[in-house]
Amino acid sequence: MSATSISVAKAKSHISELIAKSQFSHERFIITKRDKPVAALVSLDDLKILEQYEEKQGLAAIAGKWQGFDEVADAMGKIDTLRQSGGKGRDVSL
Repeated sequence: MSATSISVAKAKSHISELIAKSQFSHERFIITKRDKPVAALVSLDDLKILEQYEEKQGLAAIAGKWQGFDEVADAMGKIDTLRQSGGKGRDVSL
């Protein structure tokens, strides 16, 4: 799903409409200032998905960087490859 770019000025004047589109149609908006992206408007459902993805990255992201833990780095590399080729997987958050 791609996001629609919209200027800050236009976003201000159409904020209610943009929120409704985001909430009910799951449309995403990139808010720009002087043609540079500065923020995004997404639905709460999309935000939860993004936050869940960040939580899953936690330990796996740092474990491979530990010095002297080559075995861990190799295992994490394999897990990362499996994740990328295997889809989204299942929700294991608490």
